Amino acid sequence: MPNFDKKTEEILIALEKTQEEFWNVDRATANYLNLMVKALNVQNALEIGTSNGYSAIWIAKGLKETNGKLTTIEFWDKRLDLAKENFKECGVDDIITTKLGSASDVLLDLQNEIYDFVFIDANKLEYLNYFKRIDPILKKGGVILSDNIISHAKKVQPFLDEILSRKDYQSELLNFQDGLLISRKNL
Repeated sequence: MPNFDKKTEEILIALEKTQEEFWNVDRATANYLNLMVKALNVQNALEIGTSNGYSAIWIAKGLKETNGKLTTIEFWDKRLDLAKENFKECGVDDIITTKLGSASDVLLDLQNEIYDFVFIDANKLEYLNYFKRIDPILKKGGVILSDNIISHAKKVQPFLDEILSRKDYQSELLNFQDGLLISRKNL
């Protein structure tokens, strides 16, 4: 586990107590996101589904080491307001751009960006639509991490059928709490 400052660790522990209410990932998944950001030297990350900011904090702490930045999308304004407070308290607000609205709509507005890391953890029925809008803005060699692949298997099946059939992606399902699919866009 990373060695976060005391204030960040306190905030993360408090947010973990709200995991069911805010649909946050578990600590092992969050640690893996942080590790991958650093291992891949991510420069431009995108998160779909901010909630209260738990996973974004883990991603952003990794991005602080790689000098990267994060754009995160959330549909609910009250959750995004809470996340922004948490980002400020954890000292990562300077590298995070927040977007309020439907992820499908916001993704259309981001079509001039290029990302090397995307984390999907939002409306499970929309995963396929998200993927179709992410694919053109994900650089070759970029990675998509998709949460809830086991816990919401039926809802994400159309997305799975698509990405696993694509010859331009290599994927592996990781046995984290809710199931995490890691997919790399081939060079």
